Amino acid sequence: MKTLKQLLAAKTKPLAVVAPTDSVFHALTLMAQHDVGALLVLEGEQLVGIFSERDYARKIILHGKSSKETLVREIMSDKVAYVTPTATIDECMALMTDKHFRHLPVLAEDGTVVGMVSIGDMVKETICNQQFLISELERYIAG
Repeated sequence: MKTLKQLLAAKTKPLAVVAPTDSVFHALTLMAQHDVGALLVLEGEQLVGIFSERDYARKIILHGKSSKETLVREIMSDKVAYVTPTATIDECMALMTDKHFRHLPVLAEDGTVVGMVSIGDMVKETICNQQFLISELERYIAG
């Protein structure tokens, strides 16, 4: 099974990020442009939070706030769980399932952002690995 380092290397889309001082509306626009469900919130090169569709739904819509007048820093999740590139797909799946996360930042040992993975990435890789194992077993049985 691939490591996160290998999985991230295969990703072709640029990492979508937002600043804490950007408006929620701007963040939503970026999410739509990049077709993602979450953005990393960076202050300079430092990860300070994550902004997701869930944050928007629960902290803007339900509270009757305006996305054009609210800053990302006001509603982002600032306690961010993360993994390093050496983490396995299984470790990420376990963490995401246990904590009900859909997106997980990947940070290098020095704290710099390397990328982000989604639950969809994890499921796709798991299915790919299972298909490989099935084909190997079929080949073994037929051989």
